[in-house]
Amino acid sequence: MQGSPHIVSDVMTHTVVAVGRDAPFKDIVKLIQQWKVSALPVLEGEGRVIGVVSEADLLPKEEFRDSDPDRQTQMRRLPDLAKAGALTAGELMSAPAVTVHADATLPEAARIMALRKVKRLPVVNDVGMLEGVVSRADLLKVFLRDDEELAEEVRREVVDRLFPEAADHVRVEVAEGVVTLTGWVDGALPVTVVERLARAVEGIVDVQCHLSTAPARSDPQ
Repeated sequence: MQGSPHIVSDVMTHTVVAVGRDAPFKDIVKLIQQWKVSALPVLEGEGRVIGVVSEADLLPKEEFRDSDPDRQTQMRRLPDLAKAGALTAGELMSAPAVTVHADATLPEAARIMALRKVKRLPVVNDVGMLEGVVSRADLLKVFLRDDEELAEEVRREVVDRLFPEAADHVRVEVAEGVVTLTGWVDGALPVTVVERLARAVEGIVDVQCHLSTAPARSDPQ
């Protein structure tokens, strides 16, 4: 993985297993087990995403198999009760699908997953056609980057750009994804800015900043 992958298309899975609206319950279960995924996009027409059917959508059929819920439970869990009797993807799916675009940043995708409490996002184009899937595991791929590669990027994209004349006074070391910055910089920018930009490099786990600020030099009279 060369350079910081900033967008979803850098890490998403392009080969995606999906189902149509009429896919039967048992076929959905078989595909989830076969492909070891937690959810499947539901497609219509030429590949437009209309929903997602997940393990959570399938479980009510087992949960309510031998139960006779009271009226209060029925009122509170009507959607789950409906899914317990569903037979096809169209009846089971959660719609509209929670999706993301290929040019979304990785933090944007992570925030969508967290806020919507989903593990996988179909990746769609501007008209809703499926282009891939991004999962939580895909977003974590950035942390597999080599320490040497990370150190080179912090040096190039942060230190050299911020302090072109004093870059030789800053030492960049990365171990297990943790970058350590030592040395000194001029007072043009706060040290906190250096730390924040280093932390923004994809794959950095943490930043230990031990930079000091060189005293301002007075101009000769």
